[in-house]
Amino acid sequence: MKYTDNCILKRSETTLVIVDIQEKLASVMNKREQVIRNCLHLIEATKLLTVPITLTEQYPEGLGPTVSEIKNALPSYKPITKMSFDCCREDGFMDQINSSHKKQVILSGMEAHICVLQTCLSLLKEGFAVHIVGDAVCSRKKADFITGIEMLRSAGAVITGTETAIFQLLEKAGTDEFREISNRIK
Repeated sequence: MKYTDNCILKRSETTLVIVDIQEKLASVMNKREQVIRNCLHLIEATKLLTVPITLTEQYPEGLGPTVSEIKNALPSYKPITKMSFDCCREDGFMDQINSSHKKQVILSGMEAHICVLQTCLSLLKEGFAVHIVGDAVCSRKKADFITGIEMLRSAGAVITGTETAIFQLLEKAGTDEFREISNRIK
């Protein structure tokens, strides 16, 4: 892939979206603990760096609320509830994303080949640069995860990792923010 500005996250241009990390869904996920841990790192970094966070929940009556670890880490718990697999098709989601005036989206959550994929495709179509955090996204089956990631990359999403995204937002060492986040991810 050749270098483009879309590959570099800029704090002033970025928002975080966490898709459907809910109790019943998470209980059957491959790499559940890793995804939750990495989403917690992303939440703490974005709170510290004042990057907006959007949370979604797919049919919470059936899949339960967001897992408590994520819910408790958020600055406020105001999920956008949805029935659509594509978050962008749900009332309020695009309003919230657009109101931030950001053009880069860090996308994490469940499942890579369904809700994360469909949301990413719509965000790309709307002109957003989307960074899929590969170690903060999962599917129940490894093959579905691989298929989802391959499709996302083919569609133009940047596939990144938790530390890569966080350190791009930090930009440099030696700051109080750098020290706090470095201590967290060790």
